[in-house]
Amino acid sequence: MRQIIAVLWALILTVPTSADMATDEKALLALHQEIIDAHKNIGLEAWLEKGVEPYISANRGTISYPTVAERKKRFRAYIGSTQFEYYRDMVPPIVSTSADGTLGWVIVQVEAKGVRSGEDFSFQSAWIELYEKRSGSWVNTGNISNFKP
Repeated sequence: MRQIIAVLWALILTVPTSADMATDEKALLALHQEIIDAHKNIGLEAWLEKGVEPYISANRGTISYPTVAERKKRFRAYIGSTQFEYYRDMVPPIVSTSADGTLGWVIVQVEAKGVRSGEDFSFQSAWIELYEKRSGSWVNTGNISNFKP
């Protein structure tokens, strides 16, 4: 009987509370804002240093597993040749976490306008940012994205 009670207490103590969930959702929204800011070259280097592996990317019909170094190189080249007039959320991001509080995701829709390599551009894109809680902190472990035709 004591073992059953001990197991029940352990389960109760590990279930996230609504306060935990609200805190996690705020943390995930803050991480999404870092992505928005990085696109505008605000805090880019600090954001790039948060890269983790393994990381999974799905976009343009392809699944890939870019390394931290590959992601840094690609993003620096992209930001280095781009000047955004704006890069912003079109709708409030949708944030959710798993019942056990170890996984999270943010679903977003953004619009952007600017100049890249001397050419004007604009686009709309939607994506899902994937997160895991590791050692008590959220880390971005993947992204599934698409662009509006």
